[in-house]
Amino acid sequence: MSLLKVGDKIPDFSCYDDKENLITNYDLKGKKTIIFFYPKANTPGCTAQACNLSENYSVLSDAGFSIIGVSADKVKAQSSFSSKFGGFPYPLLADTEKKIINAFGVWGLKKFMGKEYEGVLRTTFIIDQNLIITRVIDKVKTKNHTNQILEG
Repeated sequence: MSLLKVGDKIPDFSCYDDKENLITNYDLKGKKTIIFFYPKANTPGCTAQACNLSENYSVLSDAGFSIIGVSADKVKAQSSFSSKFGGFPYPLLADTEKKIINAFGVWGLKKFMGKEYEGVLRTTFIIDQNLIITRVIDKVKTKNHTNQILEG
């Protein structure tokens, strides 16, 4: 599946988060939401990104946003990741079957240290109250992601 783009409606989904709550796309209706996809919990880039959003949660909330993180990690890994950093103020979805990841088109070929492999492409989607994508950020600045979102 190709990467979703501005103007697309987000796909239907349901997935458990780090606290074992079932989250669906319908839970996002009526809210502006930041959905950020990250490769793996507790890795340096993912930690920088998640912590940046957590540290600036009130700024993003004041701007009207809710936040959801998504990776292919298991619920336990997501929970440990959140707990390690004092509990992120937003849910981390455990998309172990990659249904949401594939539906948004963020699974693909990556390169690292000269090796190619498939994995989650770090991508952030901003959606409106009607579940329509208003912005796609595919060149994420992990340490400064909040400013990147707010500048858009």
